[in-house]
Amino acid sequence: MNEQRAIVNAYHFAKGENSKVALATVVQVDGSAYRRPGARMLITETGQLTGAISGGCLEGDALRKAQAVIFQQESMLVTYDTTDEDDQKFGIGLGCNGIIHVLIEPIDFQDEFNPISLLEMAISNRESALLVTLFSVKNARSAQIGTRILKKVSIEKKNVNGIADSILNRIEEEIKDFPKVKNQILEVDAANSFFLEVIHPPIQLLLFGAGNDTIPVAKMANLLGIEVILIDGRANQATSSRFATASKIIVSPAENALDGIVPDDRTVALLMTHNFEYEATVLESLLPLNLPYLGILGPKKKSEKLNERLLSKGISLDWSKVFGPIGLDIGAENSEEIALAALSEIKAVLAGKSGTFLRDKQGPIHEKD
Repeated sequence: MNEQRAIVNAYHFAKGENSKVALATVVQVDGSAYRRPGARMLITETGQLTGAISGGCLEGDALRKAQAVIFQQESMLVTYDTTDEDDQKFGIGLGCNGIIHVLIEPIDFQDEFNPISLLEMAISNRESALLVTLFSVKNARSAQIGTRILKKVSIEKKNVNGIADSILNRIEEEIKDFPKVKNQILEVDAANSFFLEVIHPPIQLLLFGAGNDTIPVAKMANLLGIEVILIDGRANQATSSRFATASKIIVSPAENALDGIVPDDRTVALLMTHNFEYEATVLESLLPLNLPYLGILGPKKKSEKLNERLLSKGISLDWSKVFGPIGLDIGAENSEEIALAALSEIKAVLAGKSGTFLRDKQGPIHEKD
């Protein structure tokens, strides 16, 4: 999400400077690659890059092609085949052993449905969105249709100019069950494909505790694009000077700590106040929200004592969603390492992963779109 916001911000800056831009998007990957479909990079006519479509090996070549797209004002599909052992012939030395298809589109600032305008609408609120991008590998040398349709629960925007009725009907059939749709690449016919990309809102972290050990959590979460709502009862600790990256700071007693907060299926919580009574009260308020992840700092005995407190009131913890002690087992000792362990655990839980070594995983690192 940070990358998408950075691209939107760079787009508006370029627009203000009247500097022409193009958008490169990975639309299909066969085999192994550093980035997956949906990875984007904004390129200006002066060579400024925002975002990334690889680990740094494709960007130089994509820059040159994007500048041609900007000059010609016509989109193109570029294919990087790194399955050839002699991938140095590209001058990029990928070593990824995959085929990567990158769509490069010129951006018309006057078009309210241009790909970046649609992306901006997609990330405008805490509501999942679906972007539809059309491309043709078979006719890669021809102008590509590109990113044309955005669908959300609240809005739908589309530009169907130049899209055949047969293709549009197929797309409409595939996206009618949104938000149940998943990321996928579908073929319309032998020549045309479309990429369905689901864009979720960022993780929203309810971070309870404004002590020194939560400062690394807030900073690291910000780097990951996680929106942090800091909550604590101590006004002298929960300050913007200490937590400059928090999107919101709430100073409140435990009984009212959740007032005004609207949770969703991307909302998680960490209890790190070092105040048992505060956390016992907050925990009782959090449980009805059925958050996908709720972490409790401290030894397992502390979590058990909190559970005993709740059981005395006829409430029990769902241990499939409650994690105490917090964090993956990485041998964390200091605050920074605990923050890393906790945020890694949150990522693993929301992604449905176990947090094991990739070395031991059978098959590709990324699941096929």
